[in-house]
Amino acid sequence: MSAAPLPVGVAGVGSLGQHHARLYAALPEARLVGVYDVVPERAADVAARFGTTAYASLDALLADVEALSVVVPTSVHHEVGLAALARGRHVLVEKPIAATIQEARALVEAAATAGVLLQTGHVERFNRALRAAAPYLASPRFIESDRVAPFAARGSDVAVILDLMIHDLDLVLALVKEPVIDVRASGIGVVTRSVDIATARIEFASGAVANLTASRLARERVRKLRIFQPTGYFSLDLAAGKGEFLRLKPDAAASLAAGATDLARLVDRVTLKAPEAEPLALELANFVHAVRGAEPPAVTGADGLSALALAFRVLEAVGSPAALPSA
Repeated sequence: MSAAPLPVGVAGVGSLGQHHARLYAALPEARLVGVYDVVPERAADVAARFGTTAYASLDALLADVEALSVVVPTSVHHEVGLAALARGRHVLVEKPIAATIQEARALVEAAATAGVLLQTGHVERFNRALRAAAPYLASPRFIESDRVAPFAARGSDVAVILDLMIHDLDLVLALVKEPVIDVRASGIGVVTRSVDIATARIEFASGAVANLTASRLARERVRKLRIFQPTGYFSLDLAAGKGEFLRLKPDAAASLAAGATDLARLVDRVTLKAPEAEPLALELANFVHAVRGAEPPAVTGADGLSALALAFRVLEAVGSPAALPSA
């Protein structure tokens, strides 16, 4: 990897984009060249806080960077991403990768044509609980996910599938790594004109199944993931970044045959631990390292396209028109 810090910029410094700026400014391998936002006052404020430059135009920012975080509203991911890719800049675009499958494909194709990296910001891949579980994961057969949150205006202009469930759609695709052969779903809008609560059943080619629930009408936030595989069972609390693995003992079959009924004789409880780290900081570091060729991108543009395509299949199964999510 090159010893020189990577010149990076951030397009869109709202509630999430400002954190991209904050973390790039603190990342030794990166040099935050500047930020751009359609609200100049917001760009100026963020630039002042993190010791960088507020650019008057996206084109001017692109002239001075090698890589760009795209944290603008999803409706303009395609426009901003294409502008950066056309200039030969590496791009990290926040989830969902684009507003439509056609726009997502265009971004993936543009990156391939330009020979640059396109990465998708599915930050849950860097969750502490999942990082801790990674060494033990082997051929998941059944996955349950619950992701619920209190109602908030931000994101409520889209179906909860595109706002919240897409995190877990990306995770199950990464965990199972097989073609999806069937999608069944139901959902309902309660306080908005879109879908506020939804459940989906995803079946894969091998017979593996994922059941996912997402809601923005809960009293409190819950992000839990349960994974069953031949070697045991994971219970992960993504919100707390912790979990445990109930690992089947090598002699479990013999113990069962001998009449064992105590779970402690059949499984070992493994407390899952990983180093404490801010997931977004890990994501941005991975992006910088991937640009330099030091490690592969955790979530490629193609991965982002796959998650978006599956989200639209869920929306179709629900029978709801898809509104555009905001970044």
